[in-house]
Amino acid sequence: MDWFIKLLTGDSVAHTLLVISLVISFGLAIGEIPIFKIKLGIAGVLFSGLAFGHFGMSIDGHILHFLREFGLILFVYAIGLQVGPGFVNSFLQNGIKLNLLAASIVILGAVITILLSHFGGIEIPVAVGLFSGATTNTPSLAAAQEILGSLPRIDDDTLKQPGLGYAVAYPFGIIGIILSMLLTKLFFKVNITSAETSFTKSQKDNANQPIWVDLKIENTNLDGLTIDEIHFFESMDVVATRILHDGEVKVVNNLTQLKLGDSIRLVGEKTKLDELKVLIGHESEFNLKDISSNFLLSKCFVVTNKEAIGKTVGELRTFYGVTIPRIKRPDVELTPNGSVHIHFGDELHVVGTEESLNKIKLVLGNSLEKLNHPQIVPIFIGITLGIVLGSWPFFIPGIPSAIKLGLADGPLIVAILLSRIGNWGTMTWHLPKSSNIILKDIGIVLFLACVGLHSGDQFVNTLVNGDGFYWMACAMLITFLPLVIVAFVAKGIYKINYLSVCGLLAGSMTDPPALAFATGLSSSSAVSIAYATVYPLVMILRIISAQLIIIFFI
Repeated sequence: MDWFIKLLTGDSVAHTLLVISLVISFGLAIGEIPIFKIKLGIAGVLFSGLAFGHFGMSIDGHILHFLREFGLILFVYAIGLQVGPGFVNSFLQNGIKLNLLAASIVILGAVITILLSHFGGIEIPVAVGLFSGATTNTPSLAAAQEILGSLPRIDDDTLKQPGLGYAVAYPFGIIGIILSMLLTKLFFKVNITSAETSFTKSQKDNANQPIWVDLKIENTNLDGLTIDEIHFFESMDVVATRILHDGEVKVVNNLTQLKLGDSIRLVGEKTKLDELKVLIGHESEFNLKDISSNFLLSKCFVVTNKEAIGKTVGELRTFYGVTIPRIKRPDVELTPNGSVHIHFGDELHVVGTEESLNKIKLVLGNSLEKLNHPQIVPIFIGITLGIVLGSWPFFIPGIPSAIKLGLADGPLIVAILLSRIGNWGTMTWHLPKSSNIILKDIGIVLFLACVGLHSGDQFVNTLVNGDGFYWMACAMLITFLPLVIVAFVAKGIYKINYLSVCGLLAGSMTDPPALAFATGLSSSSAVSIAYATVYPLVMILRIISAQLIIIFFI
């Protein structure tokens, strides 16, 4: 048994891997145990690490530091790739009001944290941990610890404080979100069925997804003109896909001529198509798809061939005699004009003959195996660029020492930028969803395990003999006040649908358990849509806020 005792108590590589694996395994198991129908989820790894650390089962400090930082880099890089494509769209297109309200929750929480630190006698490292735990946001804890460790004259005990504060605050963080939802429902006497009906109606009224319509050409000014000569199609983001002429349906290309009496199928937003009825003519009595079903087909292909990346929609139309009325990307569906470049992972809706569809399928790739197989080289190139950016010192007026973005913000910013670029030649920054989840989860469990092991020797003593319960009361204020204030403003002043408010509250805390509770209230998509709308902006703001609190107030 000596070998086993050495394995548990030694400092070998095997001991390190055993401890980390046990902490993560026990933590994930703890996270699945429901407590009053609430699960800790991945945060269970932190509490598992605290328990192991409390009983003196830890690993070498240098290795602990490396694993923590490596996990942090993997996690924030995966987060950047996840939120990057929808970061701008979610703010500008999917609800400026919701994003501003969610940002208000973050800012109010940060302000309350600073006030509690100043007037309540709580040290800033602890306060930042409370801020992260009270808002159930692990990335902000990771960013805070990383920037704290980069400051001069910070000892090991100080580095433990954010993790202690986070652990103390986290349980009420989840409960506080759910209580704010229930309080809002009770105060405004919300009927869930009515909220569902109202949301469904508003979605139909505001829908702007591409649709199709068949119009009869009645405007004499269009007689004899080619598609290339009619400029309002492209300026209105409308695509012509098929035309009925002399009883025959053909695929439209740039040289297709329009004749009076022809019927043409157009794809675009409903409002734009309604405007075109005035310019072209009334709706046709024919359904062009039914007429053309014998020889014109429509299929969806996914871009997975490197040689196709960067080609324009116009090139594909010209060379293969097809039309591409719609393109789906992770966060958007668009009606493309000829100048739109296709990206890896784009799903193209293509209309053409069977022969032309077979040809373009070979060009596009349409390989689900390639789509789901991540490219490893771009991941490490991105991480390399992120580390370089994070280590680059720069100066801000009024701050005497150089500031670095650090290993949290550097990879995060690079990942967001690269995900927006999409492709770099034949290299793609696309990461399949399953691969992104694995990269993100491995990173965060490594980080949480190391934080728990590092802080475990002080946690019980702080909670029982120290200020643990006082910290817990302060964390309740950080959680509850911003949520209730913004929820009442959103529902009472802006009249936002209650289900959307629930999604806003869960998204502002980036909290999956709260999202699960909210979606349990209703089968409507309102909660998920609001959650996804505010998630990217809030994630960035929480990471930045935690770091700014440390930089300016420590």
